[in-house]
Amino acid sequence: MKKSLFIGSGTALVTPFTEDGINFEELKNLINFQVEQGSDAIIICGTTGESSTMSLEEKKQVIKFTVDIVHKRIPVIAGTGGNNTSSVISLSLYAKNVGVDGILVVTPYYNKTTQQGLIAHYSEIAKKVSPLPIILYNVPSRTGLNIEPQTCLVLSKIANIVGIKEASR
Repeated sequence: MKKSLFIGSGTALVTPFTEDGINFEELKNLINFQVEQGSDAIIICGTTGESSTMSLEEKKQVIKFTVDIVHKRIPVIAGTGGNNTSSVISLSLYAKNVGVDGILVVTPYYNKTTQQGLIAHYSEIAKKVSPLPIILYNVPSRTGLNIEPQTCLVLSKIANIVGIKEASR
């Protein structure tokens, strides 16, 4: 049986910006509010967090900042997905090294991969970041690709793939 990353409700946070960049003071307020109100996990740098428009450096800053502010009060899950497997691995290892509790990895967009390609993509990420827990993120309206049930079954056999964020409807 796989260990749960968290039980309950995980809040996907926006990334607040000013004209000068990330508004870390407001991000701190958002994080502390969610923790104080009883959220069971924080999800940072997902699609709600504007990850597709953030630079790699901005993502790294937000991930580390969130881990530091949460300070182990609840799990931090970082969105590290993308359409380049080696880049996903690199950002995921960074997130692991700064102390996230898990990662959220969206299906690769634009590439129009096959289901076998998805299995290869997620398997390689899982191998490289093990034992860090991974949540698959299926959002075909944004990626043009659906993780099919048979593919989920295959991926569920990988020890550190622990869940799926399903957004196909």
